[in-house]
Amino acid sequence: MTIHKEGTASIAIAAIFFAVANLISFYFLSFSSPVISSLIFIVTLGLFLFIISFFRIPKRQYTFNENAIIAPCDGKVVVIEEVQADEYFPDRRIQVSIFMSPLNVHVNRNPVTGEVVHSKYHKGKYLVAWHPKSSTENERHTVVYRKGNKEVLTKQIAGALAKRIVNYVQPGQQVNQNDEMGFIKFGSRVDLLLPLDAKIKVNIGDKPKGGVTVIAEW
Repeated sequence: MTIHKEGTASIAIAAIFFAVANLISFYFLSFSSPVISSLIFIVTLGLFLFIISFFRIPKRQYTFNENAIIAPCDGKVVVIEEVQADEYFPDRRIQVSIFMSPLNVHVNRNPVTGEVVHSKYHKGKYLVAWHPKSSTENERHTVVYRKGNKEVLTKQIAGALAKRIVNYVQPGQQVNQNDEMGFIKFGSRVDLLLPLDAKIKVNIGDKPKGGVTVIAEW
């Protein structure tokens, strides 16, 4: 396991908070209120370890398949439905939405190998990530990949806690399946908009792993 570069500042701040809180606790509470001092240590240690865990990159055997759309993130499948595209595409698409809790790995990966033909950031609200309108009203970053004559759209969506979306790809860039596409901090969601003839390989409630699970084939 390694730690993602996006976590450097957050982990440093958490480490300073942990150290300062426990130094103050030790000097002022350890003798008069040892139970409270111990509780502060346990709580702050738990928060520190949570921050580290949030930015983890676990070692995995990634799935590479030119005929498949691979999960762009970890999480839980909460939506599989036909929708009218609200951006880039003029037609209807199959939407697959993956909700990422704060406990999930939050690295986002390219679902396919191909050319980035669209990449756009949108300001927006911070509705809870499973809210139906979060896909079109929340802060989000949309990327469209083209592979041959086929295209797939991914949408990084901020949630109630996630207020920083990071995206690394640019229009015209050639990218590889499972390379890093971006990162969303502290709970969020990623939508995929797929062609109507895509063969969906997951069900509502499934828990895909980013870079591993096949979401669909085309």
